Amino acid sequence: MDLSFTPEEIAFREEVRSFIRDNLPAELRRKVARGEHLEKADTLAWQKILHKRGWGAPAWPKKFGGTGWTAAQRYIFDEEVAANDCPGQLPFGISMVAPVIYTFGSDAQKAQHLPGIIGGDVWWCQGYSEPGSGSDLASLRTSAVSDGDHYVVNGHKIWTTLAHYADWIFCLVRTDPKAKQQEGISFLLIDMNTPGITVKPIITIDEGHSVNEVFLDNVRVPKSNLVGQENKGWTYAKFLLGHERTGIGMVAQSKKRVRKLKEIAGAEQSNGEPLAKDTTFKSKLAQIEVDLMALEISNLRVLADAAKGKPPGAEASLLKIRGSELGQRITELAVDALGYYAMPYGGRHRSNEPFIGPEHGAGWMPGFLYGRTYTIYGGSNEIQRNVIAKMVLGL
Repeated sequence: MDLSFTPEEIAFREEVRSFIRDNLPAELRRKVARGEHLEKADTLAWQKILHKRGWGAPAWPKKFGGTGWTAAQRYIFDEEVAANDCPGQLPFGISMVAPVIYTFGSDAQKAQHLPGIIGGDVWWCQGYSEPGSGSDLASLRTSAVSDGDHYVVNGHKIWTTLAHYADWIFCLVRTDPKAKQQEGISFLLIDMNTPGITVKPIITIDEGHSVNEVFLDNVRVPKSNLVGQENKGWTYAKFLLGHERTGIGMVAQSKKRVRKLKEIAGAEQSNGEPLAKDTTFKSKLAQIEVDLMALEISNLRVLADAAKGKPPGAEASLLKIRGSELGQRITELAVDALGYYAMPYGGRHRSNEPFIGPEHGAGWMPGFLYGRTYTIYGGSNEIQRNVIAKMVLGL
């Protein structure tokens, strides 16, 4: 494929840069640049700004409010928002449940949910993993029993990212306990304000609260909230996971982190010499850059295929593996480079404790700690290798 940009695409890049410069609030930029914790209002405020410009859903079809951008334009947009310290768009609504709704949902579901997602008015979370059913997702036990025009849902979801902020949750539930594992699952949309839902926090190693347990106790869900057909939820789940795993490639974010890592390397160390002159460090950084370049080209190929209507297959698993592992390597090298300045990292989850150390060190340690999850969420990398073995090698 041709990886050079046309004059029109170069002009589009300048348009995106200009828009960000004129519309991104300074405080939001500062928080993102320093790796600080973003509140719900921060993320939704940026979504509203993008939506007002008509850029709220870069990958959606135009008829549902999307941009109609080419794969190259989407790539440029993602790169610029990452490079210029913009908050990330909430993926659970924009990139995950929305494509399921506009592809498989009813007209009523599209009318009810898509405007709130793109407009930054409704926050979604994902109800997939359960205790004992994470990578082996098909073994999930949360049940949905038919009762007139409702389902009665009982179960326990875990590692539910940002559920404490969520207005709605999309859930995989078992509607036919007698069917084979994948064949008895359905895809439900559930209002988080429904009686019987309890959210309990899980505090992770970075001292942050981003994931939760969600308990569902006799939660009554209208059958109109069933997406597609009953017992066909596994098909919709695989469709959604393809979109999620492609996003976990994190190419734009990794390129930004490499630039910041070079700032660390250029800073003077205690011995008076910058790390940029250290042969071992330069070798590690160069290998990361080479691997990131290869990942970027692979990601562009997947985007180009998607623009032609080809859904992501095993390529999504490949991007997930390489992108998540590369993201971990970048944060590991940054923490090594910072040395003792990596430890006193106040400011992300403890706003009353200022960061102690050089400005370029802010945010790296919590990023390193939380980054341990990269190779787990979205389907662990071990499972992704199994997916590749089956889809590509036929094993």
